[in-house]
Amino acid sequence: MPVGKKVTILGIDPGLADTGYGIITSEKNKIVVVSYGSIVTDKKLATADRLKRLENELKNIIATYKPEIIGVEQLFFCNNAKTIINVGQARGVILLTAAKNNLIIKEFTPLQVKQGVTGYGQADKKQVQQMVKTILGLKQIPQPDDAADALAIAICAINK
Repeated sequence: MPVGKKVTILGIDPGLADTGYGIITSEKNKIVVVSYGSIVTDKKLATADRLKRLENELKNIIATYKPEIIGVEQLFFCNNAKTIINVGQARGVILLTAAKNNLIIKEFTPLQVKQGVTGYGQADKKQVQQMVKTILGLKQIPQPDDAADALAIAICAINK
């Protein structure tokens, strides 16, 4: 990323039920929060309809904020096969939507996110959230948790 150029980064914490997103800008070593939240899908809907909603909401976020870079959390080992499949399907939609919109895609493991934000790969969720709050100069930890995680991923995407 060119020095001094303002860059908009979208961080994504993928999930089928709840996908966290966070948008930040970085310019001259100053990070500013633009927006954050989550995309929630109704559990009563068919999986295909939930994925379609995720795609549509993500396209709207990209069209509104025009990020150049997207950071996405990678899959990690999970004991629940259904959860890992659902997250994998959501990630597929997210990565495809990002590629269709010509975003630079950066993927991070949970360990990389923890290290990137706290300097410690075994940090717990509260430590990561507290550092997100501090780095971004916020008065409160962002809510919901998925949005705070997405902001942490966006912070990592600046430096990698």
